[in-house]
Amino acid sequence: MHKLRLLFLFCLAACHVAQSLAQPHRPHHRRMAFATDTVAAHDPVMAYEHGTYYLLSTGMGIQWATSKDRKTWVVQSTPFIEQIPDWTQDSVPGFRNHVWAPDIIRWHDRWWLTYSCSTFGKNISAIGLMSADRLNGEWKDHGCLVKSEEKRDNWNAIDSNIAIDDNDQPWLVWGSFWDGIQLAPLSFSKGDTNNPDSASILPIEGGVKGSTIARRYQPGDPNAAENPTSKFAGRNSIEAPFIFKKNGWYYLFVSWDYCCRGAKSNYRVAVGRSKHIAGPYLDREGKDMRDGGGTLFLEGDKQEYEAAGHCAAYTFPTKDGGEEDLFICHGYSAKHDGLALLIQRPIHWTADGWPTLTAQ
Repeated sequence: MHKLRLLFLFCLAACHVAQSLAQPHRPHHRRMAFATDTVAAHDPVMAYEHGTYYLLSTGMGIQWATSKDRKTWVVQSTPFIEQIPDWTQDSVPGFRNHVWAPDIIRWHDRWWLTYSCSTFGKNISAIGLMSADRLNGEWKDHGCLVKSEEKRDNWNAIDSNIAIDDNDQPWLVWGSFWDGIQLAPLSFSKGDTNNPDSASILPIEGGVKGSTIARRYQPGDPNAAENPTSKFAGRNSIEAPFIFKKNGWYYLFVSWDYCCRGAKSNYRVAVGRSKHIAGPYLDREGKDMRDGGGTLFLEGDKQEYEAAGHCAAYTFPTKDGGEEDLFICHGYSAKHDGLALLIQRPIHWTADGWPTLTAQ
């Protein structure tokens, strides 16, 4: 729902912020080489393959950049997905290839990409699914993973994240406003054991049997603030879920309040955890996230960033052969008129197993 509509202006602003931006070659396209250490990104996710980091974010056909060190980024001039499937426009009236909130995961030796098709403030939305054997390869369309309909569904099919549990079962977590964050197990086929690429995640069919695992407010709560961005979405200002597994816990990160308003944004990140992927997810005080619980994890400092949100978390290899846990999100820059910039922070863990952030 609340995703950036003015990508072109963001790209111009990014060029202004950075002295140079880099664009490496994409098959059958000319290169425009610009490199930057300050990359504009809205709803970022990240993947790592063969020594290269891939940063994907909201944009026409998905905006993307690459880096060898996560410091200098090569921002691509062409969409990550150059041909968005026709079914997306048929399913979502008004959608015109401005793709929101991608997610990407490696499962059974194959990359799986989900992406959101919607229009601002409406829950007539769809989550698409694609796969590829390598990040810079050809992407196969698997169609619509899940769809929401106005007046039928009290949830919004955007902001997807695929998480894998201890039994190798993929789950889809998604949602924005309405009745909050949804979770459902995905059907899948592991295919031929002699052909890992034959494994497949399957679209949800026969109706969605998901459950609400996090809300900001209960329906009808008089304390819920008015929604300043949409008359349709209601006051349940929670979206952008991401599940990260660590040391036997599943951590559910969500974004509270409002994005996409530049310097007026008040986005912030909260977290809860559960021993079971299906929940319940409790905050540090033991409050259920279905009842408005959530421990504040990150918010704008009003100096560097006015607000920050729509996050992801990963474990990546380090140069010394070890691993590090990394938190990323976008922040609305206080110095650059609310431009959404990539934030990266190492995750550290308290003695009782809660994530904390340190400056990078």
